[in-house]
Parts: sequence; C-alpha cells; structure tokens
Amino acid sequence: MNFVECHEEPIHIPGYIQSFGYLIGIDSVSHSITFFSRNIVDLFKIENLDELFDKKLTDFPESFPDIIKSDIYTSLERFTKRENEAYFDKIFIGEKEYHFSVFRSGSYIFLEFEEVIVNHDKRISNKYDNFYVIDTEHEIWNHLLEALSKVVNYDRMMVYKFMMDGSGKVIAEKKNENMESFLGLHYPESDIPKQARELYLKKRKRIFSNVHTETVPIISKTKENIDLSFSASRGMSPVHRQYLINSGVSSSFSVSIIIDNHLWGLVTCQNVEPKHVDLEDRVQAGIFTALAANAYSSFKSKNELNYRLELNDKLSQLKTKFLKHNNLFDSLIESKAEIRNFPEAEGLAIVYDGNIVSDGAVPASDVINRIVHWGLENTTDRIYVNRSFLKNHGEELNLPESAAGIIIYFIERDKNEMLIWFRKEFDEHINWAGNPEKTIGVFTQNGEDKQMVSPRTSFRIFTENIKGHSKRWNSRNVSAVQAIRDLILETSHKNYNAIKRLNDELKKVNEELDSFSYTISHDLGTPLTVMKLNAQMLLGNLTDNSEKSKTKINTIIEEIDNMAEMMHDVLQLSRAKHSEIQLESLKTGTTIHKISENAKITYGSPKSEIVIKECPDVMADKTLLHQVFLNIINNAVKYSSHKDQPRVEIKGSEDGQTIIYRISDNGIGIPEEEKHKMFKIFNRMDNAKKFKGNGVGLSIVHRIMKRIGGNVDYESNKDGTSFILTFKKPYI
Repeated sequence: MNFVECHEEPIHIPGYIQSFGYLIGIDSVSHSITFFSRNIVDLFKIENLDELFDKKLTDFPESFPDIIKSDIYTSLERFTKRENEAYFDKIFIGEKEYHFSVFRSGSYIFLEFEEVIVNHDKRISNKYDNFYVIDTEHEIWNHLLEALSKVVNYDRMMVYKFMMDGSGKVIAEKKNENMESFLGLHYPESDIPKQARELYLKKRKRIFSNVHTETVPIISKTKENIDLSFSASRGMSPVHRQYLINSGVSSSFSVSIIIDNHLWGLVTCQNVEPKHVDLEDRVQAGIFTALAANAYSSFKSKNELNYRLELNDKLSQLKTKFLKHNNLFDSLIESKAEIRNFPEAEGLAIVYDGNIVSDGAVPASDVINRIVHWGLENTTDRIYVNRSFLKNHGEELNLPESAAGIIIYFIERDKNEMLIWFRKEFDEHINWAGNPEKTIGVFTQNGEDKQMVSPRTSFRIFTENIKGHSKRWNSRNVSAVQAIRDLILETSHKNYNAIKRLNDELKKVNEELDSFSYTISHDLGTPLTVMKLNAQMLLGNLTDNSEKSKTKINTIIEEIDNMAEMMHDVLQLSRAKHSEIQLESLKTGTTIHKISENAKITYGSPKSEIVIKECPDVMADKTLLHQVFLNIINNAVKYSSHKDQPRVEIKGSEDGQTIIYRISDNGIGIPEEEKHKMFKIFNRMDNAKKFKGNGVGLSIVHRIMKRIGGNVDYESNKDGTSFILTFKKPYI
C-alpha cells in the first residue's frame, strides 16, 4: 500500500464528479465524444453508453436535441477559443431548466450541466458598491460576509487568510448563533496543501454540496485520468470529505481571494445540512469577493503610499545628517537610534574595522562577533532576514534571547562591514483549530487504497507555545532596511565623488608644489651660490678686522647654507613621493656604518659612541633606504651631541615576516604634548630650536616608509628617543 503525502494527493484527477453535475467531454478538434459521467443517462435518453464513444453529439439528435440547438453549441469554436475560459447559458432539457457551461482545457472541450435552483431567499444588497468607502481591513471583510450571507447564507462563513508558511488564520466570521466560533483560530498548512492552493488559484469557486452522497464516476475511452481542475462539479478528495464530516458539516463552498495574482486567502462557507448553491449565486459570490479583494488592495496601496511618504520624510532627515560627515560610519554612529527604529528593531550593531557600536538591546560583543562570522560564512544575500535565528542557531552560537530575530545588511563583506538589527524572543501562543499533529489513515481513490494523512477528528482549540522566535519581520521592516541600504549607497557614491574631486584638486596642487620644489632648487640655487661667494670674498677682503664685522658676514654665510639645505630637503621630499622605486633585498651594514661615521663629523661630535649590532637584510629601494637611515641616524647623533656621553644604538631583528630596526639615542627626547605633529613638514619641537635643522627630514622618512610598504614609529621620554623602522622581510 502506497503512502501519499498531503501535497502529493492528485486532487485534480479524482476520476469522478459530484452528483449535482453532469459532464460530457469531447475532442477539441473532431468534437467526438471522449468521456462522460455515468449519470448522463438520468438526463438524456441514451440506450447504450458505449455507443457514444468516437461519435459526435449531432449523431444522436434524439438524445441531445436541446444541446445541439443551443447557442453555445452552435458557436462552439468561438466560445472555446481561449483555454480554460467558461461560458454559461441556460437550456431546457425535457421540462427542467439547466445551467449549461462550456470551456476548453487541454485537448478536450468540457460540457457541464447542473439543474437551475431558484433561490427565493436571495436578497441582493444595495451596499455592494460600498467596499471602496470602507477604510479598515476588518470592515472590508465583515462587509463582504454580510453581502454574501444575502446570496448563499451558510451556517458559518469565514474569511481565511494564508500565512507565509502556507498555514492560515480566520480573520473574519459570520455565523448562526448555534455554531461554534472559529474566529482567530489557526489551521496548519496540511489542511490546504500546496496543490490545493494551486487549484484555488486556477478555479476560484468550489462547492461540495453534500459530503454524504455517492460520487459519479467518469467513463472514458482514454487510459489517462481526466484533468478536472476547471470543472465546477469536480469530485472532492476523500481526505477533504472526511475532514468536513469530522468538523460536523455536510456542505462547503469557497471563493478564492486573489490579490496581485496571488492566493491571499479564501471565503470559506460551511453548512451543517447538505446545501447546493445555484451557479448564478456562486458567480455572484465570486463578483462580491473580487470587489472586496480590489477594495482591500486599494486600501493596502493607500496605506503603503502613506507609509512610503513617511519613510521618505525620515530618510530625507537622515540623509541630511549623513552628508554632514565625510566618513560613512561617523554618519551611522551619529544616527544609530534612528537607524535602529527604521525596521522597528529593539537593538542595532554597527560593525566596521574590527569595532562594534551598538544601540538598544543587543547581545554581548563576543556573541555579535560569532554572528558576524556565521553570516559571512553561511549567507550570500546582501540582506539576510530571520525571525527564528535563536531557534535555528541558538545552541550552535550560544545566543541570548536578545538575538531571537535578526536582519543583517552586509555593507562590504570583504571588510566585515555590516549592520545587524535585533529583536528579542517573543513568547508566542497560537490557537489551532484542533491538534495540528498528523495521523495516518487509509483512503480509497480511483479504486485504490492509499495511506494518507488523516484529518483530525477534533477541532477543539489547541494552544501551542512557540519558543525561539521574535516577532515577525514584515514587508515594511524589510523595505525600511532596503531604504537604509539605498541611502548608504547614495551617500557613499556622493562621498566618493567628493573625495575624487578633492583628490583631483590635491593632485593638481601637489604637481604645482613639485614644480615649485624643482624651481626653487634650480632657479634659486645659482643666486644663493653667488651670494655665498660674494660674502666669502667680502670676508677675505675685509679691511675692518673687528670681530663684529666678521660675525655678521659669517652669519650671512650660515643663513645662506641653511637656505640651501632647506631647498635640498624640499627637493628630496618631493622625490620621496614621486620617484620610481624598485624593491629588492638590500644589505644595510655598510650603509649604516658609513652614515654613522659621517654624522659624527657633520655634527662635530667625535666623542659620540655609536653601537651597531645586528643588521639583517631588508626589502627596500636602494636610494630611498639611504635617505631613511641618513635622516634617522643624523637626528640621533645631532640631538644627543650636547650630552656629556652621547650614545646611539642601532639594532635590527626579525619579527615574523618583517624586519625591525631600532635606532635609540640618549638625546633631548620629544615632549608628550608635541608628539601629534611629529611627522609634519617644517615642524620643529620647541626643545630642538637650538639645533640646526628645518623640520623636513622626518616627513621624508615617513613618506618613504609608506611607499616601500613599511612603517616608522617612535618611543620617547626625557632620557632619549627610539625610532622604530619596520621593513618587509626579503624573500628567501
């Protein structure tokens, strides 16, 4: 015996129809009879059913005179041009009036008949056009049920809304006083499984007139089962039949609520006693339901428009704040409370550059870091939404209740930059119409016994307590996050353009400065040389041998030398920024020894003790490396030269993939309050004013170390200064 899941039950090919209907199927091309319901012998004068196969209705004028003469049949080609579109008429067969409907589905044309039932109790409401003046969702559906009760008048009438997971909830109800209320109850997805929902989207009105009557089999000459998806009298599933019996009703009628071409819900009607609704009344019910669906869609669109206007207003205010900053994360941090509230979250974490800035109720930083790593490894979407994060990953990530639901927006995955919104665990209670747990039963379908999920026997309220979830993130919450995303992208683009414009301007200024550097070095070099020569000649030819005159002339010569040195250093700074570099493995020992000895001579400090220890090779550009050691060692010797026992120590060492050189002196040190301007050009410390210099050397070092992929740092106190140079380690 085969087991059939709910969603696998072939409800569109039951092999039978309900007893209120009569069906004849003809080939869509030849119009020859291919199948029919066995009960057509009760409606038409037919002696031998088997004689009908492969013959046309016109071959039996005595059996089907009323059909053959009908307007629909004589214009069959015109009425069946479009597939699955039904046309209706009324004809007399004998002395009774019948509804006659025709439609084409696949390769067959379906001719359906059902007796006309005059509904003397029917009252057409004059308020059917009032749907569009109602301004609440609740009123729209209650108004629909009120209008339908005047047409079909079942004992219980409900509006059933589908949830995202396929389950449903009764959101409106009209019932007789003696009927139990189902308002607010939930129904599991298996009550209306996937293939049933798909059928409700195709065939929007379904009636099960009497669950207690026998079905009428389809007799067919084809081996394949006839698809009855669009048949008004299609027989119901045996599981659904038992479901209705268990719920204490004998008849059901339903109309699909279609919104934006999706099955939003159903109008579901139930009657304790068997009840058939006339075809015209069923069509009328469908029209009322479509009006209500359109009114609801209009109501939702109006609300959505108002929400969007409000959201855009908030975004405009947020955008103004964002544009005050040049840095995205400064903008986010300043507006973190507003950003948290956009999707109605209880907490927000801004993750960037290894930092976490939070607002509201969020987990601890170590938990957020685990969520960050999980998100990077397990998601691919730019925006990830989960209201069951605690339930699904709580044990794995050791999550607290504050992380029950999350939304992650990945700003830049490569940089681990993201926004995470949090919602706390929500203690949810769902009232089900009976225990939703499944049991297995045996049902007969098409003459074959099958094991299927059995409908529950009790519809007594069953309360389920749900743990590990937050409140649902609705479409507006997700739209709000998408709006934040768009704002970030827009702001980042504007900042990028602004930075690009500034960079272009800066590039132009730098080019002008470089040109100026070369100009002052070249064009002013010659006049300075002439001035120095003239000053030296003046000193040599001085007739006045007073010390005062000699001192003044020597001062002029010294200032000329200072100016020449400054121009040289400015030119070196420009070259450090723009010269072509070639990184290679370089030995440093010889260079360091030579620079050290020259420094003692340059600064007149022969007593300086320079201790040179290990000198490992480094990756650098040969010319630029010389500039680095020249400036650092010269400074060490110069600023310690006034000490009684000046000492400089130079030591290199390996540290992983880097080489670190430490050049230490016992000189004047760097005041704490002046450390922030250490590498700025033309900047000199207050305690260095008595030493010769122009404040360019360390700017050169700083720029060179960045260009060759290294770093320069320092440590200083009153006992001296240590400069730390970090180079890349040469490849072996």
